[in-house]
Amino acid sequence: MEACLFTANSFTKTIEFPPSIRPKILTHSKRISSRFPNKKVPTPSSITCCLRDSYSPSDDDKKPLIDSDWRSFRAKLVAGEQVCRPQAEPSSSTVNLDTVVDHQPSISVGDKWAHTIHEPEKGCLLIATEKLDGVHIFERTVILLLSTGPLGPSGIILNRPSLMSIKETRSTTLDIAGTFSDRPLFFGGPMEEGLFLVGPKGDDDGPVRKSGVFEEIMKGLYYGTRESVGCAAEMVKRNVIGLGDFRFFDGYCGWDREQLRDEIRAGYWTVAACSPSVIGLASVGSVGLWEEVLGLMGPRKVW
Repeated sequence: MEACLFTANSFTKTIEFPPSIRPKILTHSKRISSRFPNKKVPTPSSITCCLRDSYSPSDDDKKPLIDSDWRSFRAKLVAGEQVCRPQAEPSSSTVNLDTVVDHQPSISVGDKWAHTIHEPEKGCLLIATEKLDGVHIFERTVILLLSTGPLGPSGIILNRPSLMSIKETRSTTLDIAGTFSDRPLFFGGPMEEGLFLVGPKGDDDGPVRKSGVFEEIMKGLYYGTRESVGCAAEMVKRNVIGLGDFRFFDGYCGWDREQLRDEIRAGYWTVAACSPSVIGLASVGSVGLWEEVLGLMGPRKVW
């Protein structure tokens, strides 16, 4: 049995891709990617291999801040812009100064929100439009963008249900000594790579963030690669993280630097920012995520 739920060959033989997508996905679908940072993680003999002994609060000042606060602030600005958008001019040119409001209304965006943005960014969503209907891999997909680095954007499909567990696929890439063998394996995209999301509860300044081996996507949500899965297994064994705090993916989606921008301009994707609660671990594998995100963005269509 193949180690992956799906193989690149099974798709490229049967699916017609849109013209802007077909050439590069077919060219790169078999390649093991080096897009993701390969952090050197020692063999996990103890939990100290994952935690930096010299960590101190001042270390955070040396790292770029990836926090949901600025995203929420931007969401409030977007909501405020919609509320304060000028209405039709009154028929009379006379303005009653006694009725003029001299302050802006208070804006609240709630726990769950999503809105369109103009450019892809780390932690944003790519929402498939009707132009991808009929393209089996990408039809009605919601893709979480993990990176927008110099090698090109990359992300994982969030809303494809799992069909098998890691054990059933006989994959050893994302399993260390059977720690994760019973965890479901989700289809993340046509390009070959083993990835996982980790979202421990209440870890704003906990061991996952301090470990330095997982990449932070947004507040409370991280991703890891096969290079860091050994450390993840060790942290599970020592009850630092729970098994339920992980979601594993077979494959990912990747674009050349200008390819994604061209596809967005051609109308294949809508780019959206969202709150962390929208893309939490509970949303992974949810076939209704596409509709939920569109509902949060408002009644207008995304294409």
